[in-house]
Amino acid sequence: MLNRIKRGRLILVLVICLSATAAAQNIPLFTEDFTAEEFSDRRDKVFDAIGQNAIAILQGEPSPRGYTRFRQSNEFYYLTGIEVPHAYLLLDGSSRRAALYLPHRNEGRESGEGKMLSAEDRELITKDRGFQAVYGSDLLAEHLARLARRPNTVAYTPFSPPEGYAESRDLGLRVQMDVASDAWDGGLPRHVRFRNSLAARIQDLEIKDLSPMLDQMRLIKSPAELELIRQATRLSGLALMESMRSTEPGMKEYELDAVAKYVFYRNGGQGDAYYSLIATAQNAYFPHYHKGKGTMKDGDFLLMDYAPDYGYYMSDVTRMWPVNGKFSSDQKDLYSFYLACYKSILYNIESGKTASEIAQKAVKEMEQHLAKATFSKEIYKNAATRFVDTYKAGAGRRTTLGHWVGMATHDVGRIEGPLKAGMVFTIEPQLRVPEEMIYVRLEDLVIIHENSVEIVSEFVPMDIDSIEKLMKETGMSQRYPVEKRTP
Repeated sequence: MLNRIKRGRLILVLVICLSATAAAQNIPLFTEDFTAEEFSDRRDKVFDAIGQNAIAILQGEPSPRGYTRFRQSNEFYYLTGIEVPHAYLLLDGSSRRAALYLPHRNEGRESGEGKMLSAEDRELITKDRGFQAVYGSDLLAEHLARLARRPNTVAYTPFSPPEGYAESRDLGLRVQMDVASDAWDGGLPRHVRFRNSLAARIQDLEIKDLSPMLDQMRLIKSPAELELIRQATRLSGLALMESMRSTEPGMKEYELDAVAKYVFYRNGGQGDAYYSLIATAQNAYFPHYHKGKGTMKDGDFLLMDYAPDYGYYMSDVTRMWPVNGKFSSDQKDLYSFYLACYKSILYNIESGKTASEIAQKAVKEMEQHLAKATFSKEIYKNAATRFVDTYKAGAGRRTTLGHWVGMATHDVGRIEGPLKAGMVFTIEPQLRVPEEMIYVRLEDLVIIHENSVEIVSEFVPMDIDSIEKLMKETGMSQRYPVEKRTP
């Protein structure tokens, strides 16, 4: 008995010490980017969508592999703001009750890594975060079984792959199919195993897809979301501008990746929105080339497409510039024509208009630019003509002008009608000259407001004179040259 008392006192002292250490760490346990009320409002929309005879269950991300920081999946973070591995969320449509299921406290890990939210923090979490209950994840199966006994209960869970670090839905599906095609792997993805476990363990439960509901919710961004997207775009633009200053012949593509990462992390970015697309000369002909091993040569044209993950929100901005800081006559021919057409699209975007209406209006201006343009080579004229004809052919059936941006770079959501306030997207028309493997593309981020359009990335130079002027300035790469390798 005495030994039990001693052990109990030791555990109590350890818990008190850990609590004091956590307080002394001065680290936020909950996100400071959103209020608890905003997460509650999002969960209320889920309650409205699933109805009274349904529940919704979401599985958070597992512990990361290797020495990497944990990042919650977009879907789970969107409804909770909770950044804890192996967490679950249960939403009961009948009582409109939100319950979190978290792992129990791991004192040993906390002593090495610092305070982590756990099931033992139920009072802290329920006090002001909008959750009605917090349990250990070991109770989830029991609680689901009880709820399933209610007549006609339907369970909603996301069928689409969860979006993790630097991941969009399209990439998640590609990875899923790559694994399925591997005869020596072929394992089911974690989110599919979870759905199958729900069906196998709680057989009275009808299971439906929650993904379409969440996708439509995410299509319209709140003011707080827009502010994070603006900051991600600001950092993307600053990184591109610093890269313009730093570029010079003889550099490796990866050196600009390093320049951009400094800008991102120095200003609070938590990682990449996607791998950097830094492509010199013919490498740019492959739109998602990302090896970063090419050497920039005098006379090359360089494409850079890169943005950070800032508080779980992304951006997507692209610019092109000459490696030597001066546009050649051929580069000017193609780029000037492309830029004129690009601006015809960008500056005809209107709130309340459909993508098709905007594209058709832009095409009329693009045809005028084509009629006036002069080119040094016939293949350039042919490429310009194809560019306009292709855009014209798609103008009447467009549903978007580019792709949505938000928690994912290629964000979710569908729209058939006019652009609405809170929508965020990029445009990125592509001009190709296959005979010389030339590829030209710009990309800007656009926010739609009730009666206006905000081009967030417009501050990043795109005109020839502005780019050449900026490239004359000293860049970070010149101030901090590459270390010489020892033979």
